[in-house]
Amino acid sequence: MENYAVEMIDITKAFPGVLANDRVRLAVRQGEVHAVLGENGAGKSTLMSVLYGLYEADSGSIRIRGHDARIRNPNDAAELGIGMVFQHFKLVRDYTVTENIILGSEPRTRFGHVDLAGAERRVAGLSATYGLAVDPRSRIEDLGVGAQQRVEILKTLYREADILILDEPTAVLTPQEVDELMAVIARLKSEGKTVILITHKLREIKAAADRCTVLRRGKTVGTVDVAAAREEDLAEMMVGRAVNFKVDKEPANPGRPVLEIEGLTVRGSRGNDAVRGLSLTVSAGEIVGLAGVDGNGQSELVRALAGLDKPTAGTIRLNGRDITHASVRERIEQGMAHVPEDRHRHGLVLGMRLDENLALKTFHKAPFSNRCGALDFKAIAANADRLIAQFDVRAGKGPATKTEDMSGGNQQKAIIARELDLSPDLLVVAQPTRGLDVGAIEYIHERIVAERDKGRAVLLVSFELDEVMALCDRIAAISRGSIVGEVAAADADERFVGAMMAGVQPEEYRTTSGKRTARG
Repeated sequence: MENYAVEMIDITKAFPGVLANDRVRLAVRQGEVHAVLGENGAGKSTLMSVLYGLYEADSGSIRIRGHDARIRNPNDAAELGIGMVFQHFKLVRDYTVTENIILGSEPRTRFGHVDLAGAERRVAGLSATYGLAVDPRSRIEDLGVGAQQRVEILKTLYREADILILDEPTAVLTPQEVDELMAVIARLKSEGKTVILITHKLREIKAAADRCTVLRRGKTVGTVDVAAAREEDLAEMMVGRAVNFKVDKEPANPGRPVLEIEGLTVRGSRGNDAVRGLSLTVSAGEIVGLAGVDGNGQSELVRALAGLDKPTAGTIRLNGRDITHASVRERIEQGMAHVPEDRHRHGLVLGMRLDENLALKTFHKAPFSNRCGALDFKAIAANADRLIAQFDVRAGKGPATKTEDMSGGNQQKAIIARELDLSPDLLVVAQPTRGLDVGAIEYIHERIVAERDKGRAVLLVSFELDEVMALCDRIAAISRGSIVGEVAAADADERFVGAMMAGVQPEEYRTTSGKRTARG
Protein backbone atom coordinates (compact mmCIF):
# COMPACT_ATOMS: atom_id res chain seq x y z
CA MET A 1 0.00 0.00 0.00
CA GLU A 2 1.27 3.46 -0.93
CA ASN A 3 1.69 5.93 1.94
CA TYR A 4 -0.48 8.79 0.68
CA ALA A 5 -0.93 12.12 2.44
CA VAL A 6 -3.81 13.10 0.12
CA GLU A 7 -6.12 10.98 -2.02
CA MET A 8 -8.87 12.67 -4.03
CA ILE A 9 -10.99 9.98 -5.65
CA ASP A 10 -13.43 10.65 -8.51
CA ILE A 11 -13.97 14.30 -7.51
CA THR A 12 -16.74 15.95 -9.51
CA LYS A 13 -17.65 19.63 -9.18
CA ALA A 14 -19.98 21.51 -11.51
CA PHE A 15 -20.96 25.16 -11.80
CA PRO A 16 -23.75 26.57 -14.01
CA GLY A 17 -22.81 25.61 -17.56
CA VAL A 18 -19.37 24.27 -16.57
CA LEU A 19 -18.20 20.84 -15.41
CA ALA A 20 -15.00 21.97 -13.67
CA ASN A 21 -13.91 18.59 -12.27
CA ASP A 22 -15.06 15.35 -13.92
CA ARG A 23 -14.18 12.32 -11.75
CA VAL A 24 -10.70 13.69 -11.07
CA ARG A 25 -8.17 11.54 -9.25
CA LEU A 26 -5.15 12.87 -7.37
CA ALA A 27 -2.83 10.88 -5.11
CA VAL A 28 -0.05 12.73 -3.28
CA ARG A 29 2.56 10.71 -1.40
CA GLN A 30 3.59 11.61 2.10
CA GLY A 31 6.62 13.91 2.12
CA GLU A 32 6.77 14.63 -1.62
CA VAL A 33 6.52 17.79 -3.70
CA HIS A 34 3.65 17.15 -6.09
CA ALA A 35 2.86 19.56 -8.95
CA VAL A 36 -0.60 20.04 -10.44
CA LEU A 37 -0.59 21.21 -14.06
CA GLY A 38 -3.36 22.10 -16.46
CA GLU A 39 -4.44 24.63 -19.03
CA ASN A 40 -7.00 27.35 -18.34
CA GLY A 41 -10.31 25.85 -17.33
CA ALA A 42 -8.71 22.45 -16.65
CA GLY A 43 -9.98 22.47 -13.05
CA LYS A 44 -6.76 22.90 -11.02
CA SER A 45 -7.98 25.74 -8.83
CA THR A 46 -11.36 24.12 -8.33
CA LEU A 47 -9.72 20.87 -7.24
CA MET A 48 -7.48 22.64 -4.73
CA SER A 49 -10.42 24.70 -3.49
CA VAL A 50 -12.24 21.43 -2.76
CA LEU A 51 -9.20 20.14 -0.87
CA TYR A 52 -8.93 23.36 1.17
CA GLY A 53 -12.66 23.52 1.89
CA LEU A 54 -13.57 26.56 -0.18
CA TYR A 55 -15.93 24.32 -2.23
CA GLU A 56 -17.63 21.02 -1.46
CA ALA A 57 -17.45 18.41 -4.21
CA ASP A 58 -20.70 17.25 -5.80
CA SER A 59 -19.44 13.68 -5.63
CA GLY A 60 -16.28 11.75 -4.91
CA SER A 61 -14.26 11.24 -1.75
CA ILE A 62 -11.15 12.53 0.01
CA ARG A 63 -8.75 10.58 2.17
CA ILE A 64 -6.12 12.32 4.33
CA ARG A 65 -3.30 10.09 5.58
CA GLY A 66 -5.36 7.01 4.83
CA HIS A 67 -8.55 8.14 6.59
CA ASP A 68 -11.81 9.33 5.03
CA ALA A 69 -12.29 13.08 5.45
CA ARG A 70 -15.13 15.51 4.87
CA ILE A 71 -13.77 19.01 4.31
CA ARG A 72 -16.61 21.52 4.39
CA ASN A 73 -14.62 24.71 5.05
CA PRO A 74 -11.03 25.91 5.63
CA ASN A 75 -11.37 25.28 9.37
CA ASP A 76 -11.91 21.59 8.62
CA ALA A 77 -8.84 21.68 6.37
CA ALA A 78 -6.74 23.35 9.08
CA GLU A 79 -7.75 20.71 11.63
CA LEU A 80 -6.49 18.08 9.18
CA GLY A 81 -3.15 19.86 8.86
CA ILE A 82 -3.81 21.41 5.44
CA GLY A 83 -2.64 24.98 4.76
CA MET A 84 -2.80 27.07 1.61
CA VAL A 85 -0.60 29.95 0.44
CA PHE A 86 -2.56 32.01 -2.08
CA GLN A 87 -1.03 33.81 -5.05
CA HIS A 88 -2.35 37.14 -3.73
CA PHE A 89 -1.11 37.48 -0.17
CA LYS A 90 -3.62 37.99 2.63
CA LEU A 91 -1.60 40.17 4.98
CA VAL A 92 -2.37 43.33 6.98
CA ARG A 93 0.33 45.78 5.93
CA ASP A 94 0.31 47.81 9.16
CA TYR A 95 0.77 44.72 11.35
CA THR A 96 4.03 43.01 12.24
CA VAL A 97 4.98 39.57 10.95
CA THR A 98 3.95 37.95 14.21
CA GLU A 99 0.67 39.86 14.46
CA ASN A 100 -0.28 38.65 10.97
CA ILE A 101 0.68 35.08 11.73
CA ILE A 102 -1.35 34.80 14.95
CA LEU A 103 -4.33 36.80 13.67
CA GLY A 104 -7.47 34.81 14.51
CA SER A 105 -5.65 32.34 16.76
CA GLU A 106 -3.93 34.60 19.27
CA PRO A 107 -2.18 32.76 22.12
CA ARG A 108 -3.11 33.95 25.61
CA THR A 109 -1.24 34.24 28.87
CA ARG A 110 -2.80 32.84 32.04
CA PHE A 111 -4.14 36.34 32.67
CA GLY A 112 -5.99 36.42 29.34
CA HIS A 113 -3.65 38.83 27.53
CA VAL A 114 -2.27 38.14 24.04
CA ASP A 115 1.10 36.43 24.48
CA LEU A 116 2.89 38.38 21.75
CA ALA A 117 6.37 37.74 23.15
CA GLY A 118 5.78 34.00 23.26
CA ALA A 119 4.39 34.06 19.73
CA GLU A 120 7.45 35.99 18.50
CA ARG A 121 9.74 33.34 19.99
CA ARG A 122 7.80 30.57 18.28
CA VAL A 123 7.79 32.41 14.92
CA ALA A 124 11.54 32.98 15.21
CA GLY A 125 12.05 29.27 15.90
CA LEU A 126 9.95 28.22 12.91
CA SER A 127 11.75 30.73 10.71
CA ALA A 128 15.12 29.31 11.72
CA THR A 129 14.03 25.69 11.36
CA TYR A 130 12.78 26.13 7.80
CA GLY A 131 15.34 28.71 6.64
CA LEU A 132 12.69 31.39 6.05
CA ALA A 133 14.79 34.33 7.32
CA VAL A 134 11.96 36.54 8.59
CA ASP A 135 12.19 38.98 11.52
CA PRO A 136 9.08 38.40 13.69
CA ARG A 137 8.91 42.11 14.60
CA SER A 138 9.15 43.56 11.08
CA ARG A 139 6.11 45.32 9.68
CA ILE A 140 4.67 43.85 6.50
CA GLU A 141 4.80 47.22 4.72
CA ASP A 142 8.59 47.22 5.17
CA LEU A 143 9.10 43.77 3.63
CA GLY A 144 9.75 42.85 0.02
CA VAL A 145 7.47 40.50 -1.92
CA GLY A 146 9.66 37.46 -1.31
CA ALA A 147 9.71 38.04 2.44
CA GLN A 148 5.93 38.53 2.49
CA GLN A 149 5.52 35.18 0.82
CA ARG A 150 7.71 33.57 3.47
CA VAL A 151 5.38 35.10 6.09
CA GLU A 152 2.44 33.38 4.39
CA ILE A 153 4.30 30.06 4.54
CA LEU A 154 5.06 30.70 8.22
CA LYS A 155 1.34 31.25 8.85
CA THR A 156 0.59 27.72 7.67
CA LEU A 157 3.49 26.25 9.66
CA TYR A 158 2.45 28.13 12.81
CA ARG A 159 -0.92 26.42 12.54
CA GLU A 160 0.95 23.10 12.35
CA ALA A 161 0.08 22.33 8.74
CA ASP A 162 2.05 19.48 7.24
CA ILE A 163 0.27 19.52 3.86
CA LEU A 164 0.94 22.83 2.12
CA ILE A 165 -0.75 24.02 -1.08
CA LEU A 166 1.25 26.72 -2.91
CA ASP A 167 -0.78 28.55 -5.56
CA GLU A 168 1.43 30.05 -8.33
CA PRO A 169 4.07 30.91 -5.70
CA THR A 170 6.64 32.49 -8.03
CA ALA A 171 4.34 34.80 -9.98
CA VAL A 172 5.75 38.04 -8.48
CA LEU A 173 9.28 37.03 -7.50
CA THR A 174 12.67 38.01 -8.90
CA PRO A 175 14.97 35.18 -10.12
CA GLN A 176 16.94 35.45 -6.88
CA GLU A 177 13.74 35.15 -4.83
CA VAL A 178 12.65 32.16 -6.92
CA ASP A 179 15.93 30.43 -6.04
CA GLU A 180 15.29 31.20 -2.37
CA LEU A 181 11.76 29.77 -2.60
CA MET A 182 13.05 26.59 -4.25
CA ALA A 183 15.43 26.20 -1.31
CA VAL A 184 12.53 26.72 1.13
CA ILE A 185 10.45 24.04 -0.65
CA ALA A 186 13.39 21.64 -0.47
CA ARG A 187 13.72 22.38 3.26
CA LEU A 188 10.00 21.78 3.83
CA LYS A 189 10.33 18.43 2.11
CA SER A 190 13.40 17.52 4.17
CA GLU A 191 11.40 18.23 7.34
CA GLY A 192 8.72 15.76 6.24
CA LYS A 193 6.15 18.23 4.89
CA THR A 194 4.02 17.41 1.86
CA VAL A 195 3.85 20.22 -0.73
CA ILE A 196 1.30 20.55 -3.55
CA LEU A 197 2.59 23.06 -6.10
CA ILE A 198 0.25 24.75 -8.57
CA THR A 199 2.26 26.47 -11.31
CA HIS A 200 2.39 26.86 -15.07
CA LYS A 201 6.20 27.25 -15.04
CA LEU A 202 7.57 23.95 -16.23
CA ARG A 203 11.15 24.87 -15.38
CA GLU A 204 10.20 25.26 -11.72
CA ILE A 205 8.32 21.96 -11.71
CA LYS A 206 11.47 20.29 -13.01
CA ALA A 207 13.49 22.01 -10.28
CA ALA A 208 11.20 21.33 -7.33
CA ALA A 209 8.66 18.55 -7.89
CA ASP A 210 8.92 14.78 -7.52
CA ARG A 211 5.75 13.93 -9.41
CA CYS A 212 3.20 15.84 -11.46
CA THR A 213 -0.50 15.28 -12.12
CA VAL A 214 -1.87 16.84 -15.30
CA LEU A 215 -5.49 17.90 -15.79
CA ARG A 216 -7.13 18.72 -19.12
CA ARG A 217 -10.70 19.91 -19.58
CA GLY A 218 -11.67 18.81 -16.08
CA LYS A 219 -10.26 15.28 -16.34
CA THR A 220 -7.09 13.63 -15.09
CA VAL A 221 -4.69 12.99 -17.98
CA GLY A 222 -2.11 11.20 -15.86
CA THR A 223 0.60 11.39 -13.22
CA VAL A 224 4.29 11.24 -14.15
CA ASP A 225 7.64 11.17 -12.41
CA VAL A 226 9.09 14.62 -13.09
CA ALA A 227 12.70 13.43 -13.36
CA ALA A 228 11.78 11.16 -16.28
CA ALA A 229 9.59 13.70 -18.12
CA ARG A 230 10.74 16.42 -20.50
CA GLU A 231 9.19 19.89 -20.34
CA GLU A 232 7.89 19.32 -23.86
CA ASP A 233 6.13 16.13 -22.71
CA LEU A 234 4.44 17.91 -19.80
CA ALA A 235 3.30 20.74 -22.07
CA GLU A 236 1.85 18.32 -24.60
CA MET A 237 -0.04 16.52 -21.84
CA MET A 238 -1.48 19.86 -20.74
CA VAL A 239 -2.77 21.12 -24.08
CA GLY A 240 -3.00 17.96 -26.18
CA ARG A 241 -0.49 19.06 -28.82
CA ALA A 242 3.15 19.96 -29.22
CA VAL A 243 4.07 23.44 -27.92
CA ASN A 244 6.82 25.73 -29.19
CA PHE A 245 8.61 27.26 -26.18
CA LYS A 246 10.79 29.62 -28.18
CA VAL A 247 9.48 33.01 -29.24
CA ASP A 248 10.28 33.11 -32.94
CA LYS A 249 10.94 36.66 -34.07
CA GLU A 250 13.22 38.58 -36.37
CA PRO A 251 15.37 41.43 -35.01
CA ALA A 252 13.40 44.61 -34.38
CA ASN A 253 13.48 47.50 -36.81
CA PRO A 254 12.44 50.48 -34.65
CA GLY A 255 11.01 53.51 -36.38
CA ARG A 256 9.67 56.83 -35.12
CA PRO A 257 8.89 57.37 -31.41
CA VAL A 258 5.27 56.54 -30.65
CA LEU A 259 5.20 56.81 -26.85
CA GLU A 260 7.35 59.43 -25.13
CA ILE A 261 7.29 59.72 -21.34
CA GLU A 262 9.27 62.56 -19.77
CA GLY A 263 9.76 63.20 -16.05
CA LEU A 264 6.51 61.48 -15.08
CA THR A 265 5.48 61.49 -11.42
CA VAL A 266 2.36 59.67 -10.21
CA ARG A 267 0.98 59.59 -6.68
CA GLY A 268 0.35 56.17 -5.14
CA SER A 269 -2.62 55.01 -3.08
CA ARG A 270 -0.71 55.64 0.18
CA GLY A 271 0.01 59.27 -0.73
CA ASN A 272 3.61 58.67 -1.76
CA ASP A 273 5.13 59.19 -5.21
CA ALA A 274 4.87 55.70 -6.70
CA VAL A 275 6.37 56.89 -10.02
CA ARG A 276 9.22 59.37 -9.67
CA GLY A 277 10.47 61.44 -12.58
CA LEU A 278 10.29 58.50 -14.98
CA SER A 279 11.32 58.89 -18.62
CA LEU A 280 10.98 56.25 -21.32
CA THR A 281 10.48 56.09 -25.09
CA VAL A 282 8.87 53.30 -27.12
CA SER A 283 9.20 53.40 -30.89
CA ALA A 284 7.19 51.88 -33.70
CA GLY A 285 8.23 48.33 -34.47
CA GLU A 286 9.71 47.42 -31.09
CA ILE A 287 8.67 45.73 -27.87
CA VAL A 288 10.01 47.43 -24.76
CA GLY A 289 9.71 45.43 -21.56
CA LEU A 290 9.38 47.02 -18.14
CA ALA A 291 10.91 44.59 -15.65
CA GLY A 292 10.42 45.00 -11.92
CA VAL A 293 9.18 43.40 -8.74
CA ASP A 294 5.52 44.08 -7.99
CA GLY A 295 5.00 47.31 -6.06
CA ASN A 296 7.71 49.42 -7.68
CA GLY A 297 5.44 51.79 -9.60
CA GLN A 298 4.54 49.68 -12.63
CA SER A 299 0.83 49.61 -11.83
CA GLU A 300 0.63 53.36 -11.29
CA LEU A 301 2.59 54.02 -14.48
CA VAL A 302 0.31 51.86 -16.59
CA ARG A 303 -2.82 53.42 -15.09
CA ALA A 304 -1.44 56.90 -15.83
CA LEU A 305 -0.71 55.91 -19.43
CA ALA A 306 -4.23 54.53 -19.83
CA GLY A 307 -5.83 57.66 -18.33
CA LEU A 308 -7.05 55.98 -15.15
CA ASP A 309 -4.70 57.96 -12.84
CA LYS A 310 -3.60 61.57 -13.22
CA PRO A 311 0.12 62.40 -13.09
CA THR A 312 1.30 65.16 -10.75
CA ALA A 313 4.23 66.08 -13.01
CA GLY A 314 5.73 65.24 -16.38
CA THR A 315 4.28 64.60 -19.84
CA ILE A 316 3.00 61.71 -21.93
CA ARG A 317 3.03 62.03 -25.73
CA LEU A 318 1.41 59.63 -28.18
CA ASN A 319 2.40 60.08 -31.81
CA GLY A 320 3.79 63.48 -30.86
CA ARG A 321 0.55 64.67 -29.25
CA ASP A 322 0.41 65.54 -25.55
CA ILE A 323 -2.14 63.19 -23.96
CA THR A 324 -1.08 63.72 -20.34
CA HIS A 325 -4.57 64.90 -19.37
CA ALA A 326 -6.60 63.30 -22.19
CA SER A 327 -9.63 61.13 -21.41
CA VAL A 328 -9.61 57.35 -21.78
CA ARG A 329 -11.70 57.50 -24.96
CA GLU A 330 -9.45 60.17 -26.45
CA ARG A 331 -6.45 57.91 -25.90
CA ILE A 332 -8.25 55.02 -27.60
CA GLU A 333 -9.15 57.27 -30.53
CA GLN A 334 -5.51 58.37 -30.76
CA GLY A 335 -4.42 54.75 -31.16
CA MET A 336 -3.79 53.31 -27.68
CA ALA A 337 -4.89 49.87 -26.52
CA HIS A 338 -4.53 48.72 -22.93
CA VAL A 339 -4.48 45.25 -21.38
CA PRO A 340 -4.85 46.05 -17.66
CA GLU A 341 -3.17 44.29 -14.78
CA ASP A 342 -6.44 44.00 -12.84
CA ARG A 343 -8.81 42.35 -15.28
CA HIS A 344 -11.79 42.47 -12.93
CA ARG A 345 -11.50 46.12 -11.99
CA HIS A 346 -10.31 47.67 -15.25
CA GLY A 347 -10.73 45.05 -17.97
CA LEU A 348 -14.25 43.65 -17.78
CA VAL A 349 -17.76 44.34 -16.57
CA LEU A 350 -18.29 41.03 -14.86
CA GLY A 351 -22.08 41.17 -14.81
CA MET A 352 -22.28 41.71 -18.58
CA ARG A 353 -22.23 39.14 -21.37
CA LEU A 354 -19.02 38.17 -23.11
CA ASP A 355 -20.08 39.67 -26.45
CA GLU A 356 -20.88 42.98 -24.75
CA ASN A 357 -17.47 43.03 -23.08
CA LEU A 358 -15.75 42.33 -26.39
CA ALA A 359 -17.43 45.43 -27.86
CA LEU A 360 -16.88 47.76 -24.89
CA LYS A 361 -14.46 50.05 -26.71
CA THR A 362 -16.19 50.09 -30.10
CA PHE A 363 -19.92 49.74 -29.39
CA HIS A 364 -20.54 53.40 -30.34
CA LYS A 365 -19.27 52.83 -33.89
CA ALA A 366 -20.46 50.91 -36.93
CA PRO A 367 -21.19 48.08 -37.34
CA PHE A 368 -22.24 47.82 -33.69
CA SER A 369 -24.50 50.89 -33.64
CA ASN A 370 -26.20 53.13 -36.19
CA ARG A 371 -26.28 56.91 -36.48
CA CYS A 372 -29.06 57.12 -33.91
CA GLY A 373 -27.05 55.13 -31.38
CA ALA A 374 -29.18 51.97 -31.57
CA LEU A 375 -27.10 48.85 -30.94
CA ASP A 376 -26.97 45.98 -33.44
CA PHE A 377 -26.82 42.96 -31.15
CA LYS A 378 -26.44 40.53 -34.06
CA ALA A 379 -23.27 42.31 -35.15
CA ILE A 380 -22.00 42.36 -31.55
CA ALA A 381 -22.62 38.60 -31.23
CA ALA A 382 -20.98 37.88 -34.60
CA ASN A 383 -17.92 39.85 -33.53
CA ALA A 384 -17.77 37.77 -30.36
CA ASP A 385 -18.03 34.51 -32.30
CA ARG A 386 -15.05 35.56 -34.44
CA LEU A 387 -12.86 36.53 -31.47
CA ILE A 388 -13.87 33.49 -29.41
CA ALA A 389 -12.74 31.19 -32.22
CA GLN A 390 -9.59 33.17 -32.99
CA PHE A 391 -8.35 33.36 -29.40
CA ASP A 392 -9.80 30.05 -28.12
CA VAL A 393 -11.87 31.76 -25.44
CA ARG A 394 -13.76 29.00 -23.64
CA ALA A 395 -17.22 30.10 -22.53
CA GLY A 396 -19.98 27.65 -21.67
CA LYS A 397 -22.77 29.63 -23.37
CA GLY A 398 -20.67 31.27 -26.08
CA PRO A 399 -21.25 35.02 -26.61
CA ALA A 400 -24.12 34.97 -24.08
CA THR A 401 -21.89 33.80 -21.22
CA LYS A 402 -21.62 36.15 -18.26
CA THR A 403 -17.92 36.97 -17.91
CA GLU A 404 -18.14 36.45 -14.15
CA ASP A 405 -18.87 32.76 -14.87
CA MET A 406 -15.68 32.31 -16.92
CA SER A 407 -12.30 31.15 -15.60
CA GLY A 408 -9.67 33.81 -14.95
CA GLY A 409 -7.54 32.63 -17.86
CA ASN A 410 -10.43 32.84 -20.31
CA GLN A 411 -11.36 36.28 -18.99
CA GLN A 412 -7.78 37.33 -19.75
CA LYS A 413 -7.92 35.92 -23.26
CA ALA A 414 -11.13 37.86 -23.89
CA ILE A 415 -9.48 41.15 -22.91
CA ILE A 416 -6.43 40.48 -25.09
CA ALA A 417 -8.68 39.55 -28.01
CA ARG A 418 -10.59 42.84 -27.70
CA GLU A 419 -7.46 45.00 -27.40
CA LEU A 420 -5.43 43.40 -30.18
CA ASP A 421 -8.45 43.58 -32.47
CA LEU A 422 -8.21 47.40 -32.26
CA SER A 423 -4.91 47.28 -34.26
CA PRO A 424 -3.54 50.18 -32.19
CA ASP A 425 -0.44 52.30 -32.77
CA LEU A 426 0.53 51.71 -29.13
CA LEU A 427 -0.21 48.55 -27.18
CA VAL A 428 0.28 48.86 -23.42
CA VAL A 429 0.17 45.34 -22.02
CA ALA A 430 0.30 44.58 -18.29
CA GLN A 431 0.67 40.93 -17.28
CA PRO A 432 -0.69 39.65 -20.64
CA THR A 433 -0.27 35.94 -19.87
CA ARG A 434 -1.10 35.89 -16.16
CA GLY A 435 -3.07 32.73 -15.47
CA LEU A 436 -2.67 31.37 -19.00
CA ASP A 437 -1.49 27.90 -19.91
CA VAL A 438 1.55 27.26 -22.11
CA GLY A 439 -0.52 26.84 -25.27
CA ALA A 440 -2.33 30.14 -24.77
CA ILE A 441 0.96 31.86 -23.84
CA GLU A 442 2.50 30.65 -27.10
CA TYR A 443 -0.39 32.13 -29.10
CA ILE A 444 -0.47 35.46 -27.23
CA HIS A 445 3.29 35.89 -27.68
CA GLU A 446 2.92 35.24 -31.40
CA ARG A 447 0.20 37.88 -31.61
CA ILE A 448 2.23 40.48 -29.73
CA VAL A 449 5.22 39.89 -32.02
CA ALA A 450 2.88 40.14 -35.02
CA GLU A 451 1.71 43.54 -33.76
CA ARG A 452 5.35 44.66 -33.54
CA ASP A 453 6.02 43.41 -37.05
CA LYS A 454 3.09 45.52 -38.31
CA GLY A 455 4.93 48.57 -36.99
CA ARG A 456 3.07 48.88 -33.69
CA ALA A 457 4.83 50.10 -30.55
CA VAL A 458 4.46 47.70 -27.61
CA LEU A 459 5.14 48.44 -23.94
CA LEU A 460 5.11 45.17 -22.02
CA VAL A 461 4.87 45.17 -18.22
CA SER A 462 5.34 41.71 -16.75
CA PHE A 463 6.46 40.18 -13.48
CA GLU A 464 7.52 37.11 -15.49
CA LEU A 465 11.18 37.79 -16.22
CA ASP A 466 11.33 34.81 -18.58
CA GLU A 467 8.57 36.44 -20.61
CA VAL A 468 10.31 39.82 -20.69
CA MET A 469 13.62 38.26 -21.72
CA ALA A 470 12.07 36.14 -24.49
CA LEU A 471 9.59 38.59 -25.94
CA CYS A 472 11.16 42.04 -25.73
CA ASP A 473 13.68 43.84 -27.90
CA ARG A 474 14.72 46.28 -25.19
CA ILE A 475 14.36 45.97 -21.40
CA ALA A 476 14.01 48.81 -18.91
CA ALA A 477 14.27 47.87 -15.23
CA ILE A 478 12.18 49.82 -12.71
CA SER A 479 12.84 50.08 -8.98
CA ARG A 480 11.13 52.42 -6.51
CA GLY A 481 9.31 54.23 -9.28
CA SER A 482 12.32 55.09 -11.44
CA ILE A 483 14.11 53.51 -14.37
CA VAL A 484 17.36 52.02 -13.06
CA GLY A 485 18.77 51.14 -16.47
CA GLU A 486 18.01 49.91 -19.97
CA VAL A 487 19.60 47.12 -21.98
CA ALA A 488 19.04 45.41 -25.31
CA ALA A 489 17.41 42.05 -24.61
CA ALA A 490 20.05 40.30 -26.72
CA ASP A 491 22.78 41.64 -24.39
CA ALA A 492 21.03 40.83 -21.09
CA ASP A 493 20.88 37.85 -18.78
CA GLU A 494 18.43 37.12 -15.98
CA ARG A 495 20.93 37.88 -13.23
CA PHE A 496 21.78 41.29 -14.65
CA VAL A 497 18.13 42.30 -15.11
CA GLY A 498 17.24 40.84 -11.71
CA ALA A 499 19.97 42.92 -10.09
CA MET A 500 18.63 46.10 -11.71
CA MET A 501 15.12 45.15 -10.53
CA ALA A 502 16.58 45.15 -7.02
CA GLY A 503 17.91 48.69 -7.55
CA VAL A 504 21.52 47.94 -8.53
CA GLN A 505 22.84 50.46 -11.05
CA PRO A 506 24.01 48.85 -14.32
CA GLU A 507 27.56 50.13 -13.97
CA GLU A 508 27.84 48.52 -10.53
CA TYR A 509 26.88 45.09 -11.76
CA ARG A 510 29.44 42.44 -12.62
CA THR A 511 28.56 39.03 -14.01
CA THR A 512 29.53 36.11 -11.82
CA SER A 513 32.24 35.17 -14.31
CA GLY A 514 33.76 38.66 -14.02
CA LYS A 515 34.34 38.78 -17.78
CA ARG A 516 32.32 41.85 -18.55
CA THR A 517 30.58 44.86 -17.06
CA ALA A 518 26.94 45.40 -18.02
CA ARG A 519 26.13 48.99 -18.82
CA GLY A 520 22.82 50.71 -19.32
